[in-house]
Amino acid sequence: MRRHPTAYTSSFSAGPGPLSTAIKAIIVANVVLFFASAFSRTVIDELGLVPFLFLHGLRLWQPVTYMFLHAGIFHILFNMLGLWLIGTELERIWGTRYFVKFYFVTGIGAGLLTVLFALLPFSFARQVYGSNIIGASGAIYGLLLAYALYFPDRPIYMYFLFPIPAKYFVLILGAIAFYSSLGTTGGVANATHLGGLVVGYLFLKGTPIHPISELKYRYLKWKINRVRRKFDVHSGGRADDWDRRIH
Repeated sequence: MRRHPTAYTSSFSAGPGPLSTAIKAIIVANVVLFFASAFSRTVIDELGLVPFLFLHGLRLWQPVTYMFLHAGIFHILFNMLGLWLIGTELERIWGTRYFVKFYFVTGIGAGLLTVLFALLPFSFARQVYGSNIIGASGAIYGLLLAYALYFPDRPIYMYFLFPIPAKYFVLILGAIAFYSSLGTTGGVANATHLGGLVVGYLFLKGTPIHPISELKYRYLKWKINRVRRKFDVHSGGRADDWDRRIH
């Protein structure tokens, strides 16, 4: 079993930084399809994930396309904000190629696990069978899981108010998703959220990060810290410094 790299605790700036290559492309794709779906319901009908249609071979592309659709402005806004805040540093660590692979594996995997969930012989699962599932949340939850593994003690602000270490934040989200998926309401979204966490964990445990990406990231951090020291700018703080935060 691969060992996860030691958590990196210093940050580049007050935020995650500018949009990286993959994140910019993903956001553009989501925004384009969001506006397309606003003008035509057919976009959601064809590209959203409906387990019934997928299982009958009628919409085999849906486990890929569903993750680029959103139900409303706040849905896409918070998902894309989470993608930027969580994903930017992960793409720096992994490199664009691995980041894109992880994003699609967790997003598609979350969709497929939701399809399997819909086959369970329980009332809370039957509601999923004919539902139209959309949103990037499965992939975003996978990124959250990865972020918690790399930066377990960094605080994430729940509801933008309460700072919680990333490792506990993800555990709380996982527990909420599991409990909610068993209810008669909200099971669709939460089953997909839970799927993203599961697939993200299994993928990271089974797929090693390319060592060149790790070396590039460490070299970049060294260069930035050297510039900071030159101009008397210091990161400061401990590994659990609560000023290093993500909202």
